[in-house]
Amino acid sequence: MMTYMAQLSSDTTLTLASGRHMPIMGLGTSQLADSGAAEAAIAAALNLGYRLIDTAKYYGNERSVGAAVREFVASSKTPREEIFVTTKLWHDDFDDPRAAFDASLARLGLEYVDLYLIHWPRPAMPKALWRSLERLYEEGLARSIGVSNFGIAEIDEFLSYANVPPMVNQIKFNPRDHDFALAEHCARNAIVVEAYSPLGRRSLLGESVVERVAKAHGKSAAQVLIRWGLQYRVVPIPKSSSPERLAENLQVFDFALSAEEMAALDALG
Repeated sequence: MMTYMAQLSSDTTLTLASGRHMPIMGLGTSQLADSGAAEAAIAAALNLGYRLIDTAKYYGNERSVGAAVREFVASSKTPREEIFVTTKLWHDDFDDPRAAFDASLARLGLEYVDLYLIHWPRPAMPKALWRSLERLYEEGLARSIGVSNFGIAEIDEFLSYANVPPMVNQIKFNPRDHDFALAEHCARNAIVVEAYSPLGRRSLLGESVVERVAKAHGKSAAQVLIRWGLQYRVVPIPKSSSPERLAENLQVFDFALSAEEMAALDALG
């Protein structure tokens, strides 16, 4: 049975098995191509208070993410350690994951990443693949390591031989598309669940139950959907390049959903 927490603040973090503190909410960037506009959107998010920025080689925007993070750290005097940067290994690079990581780090222009994920599983993944990520972790180049889009079977396979178990599983998780059994399995194995598509690619915004709950709290539908994930101890990473929507998405720490409201949203699945 999934449990949830209602006491949250913008400063809430989840402690990973690595001992690192992961912000409870972040910014997804999969819709942003490398450009000045992408850099500006990420800079706006950082200035608003976002401290987790999620990218990937596949998104093609690591240069913009890195440039925005470096500029923010330099101009705001915010310690680099307070910014949590995630990137991912694409499956085309499974044969040489170290070279792929080095290329990502060069594009980011950072000394390390806070979290490095295997973007997607594939059948018969070699043990050497996870061993490569473990070495990155041991060398401090990836402060935490994990997976994305992994089901229970893939997680259990890694757990059967991992010296350093996966610390995060990034999956699709929203009221319409959620796998509570997978989330519970992750929790039992000290794996934090991170949620992409927390708004259901915006398909949930017009649902009557979402609108009803939003009206009851004087909030937007997007804020209700983000809050739903937060209360399940899941780290949502909604996407936006609009400064107004970035600010709105962050304003989810001044209300809480009741058990009845959580159950009504669960039922959309």
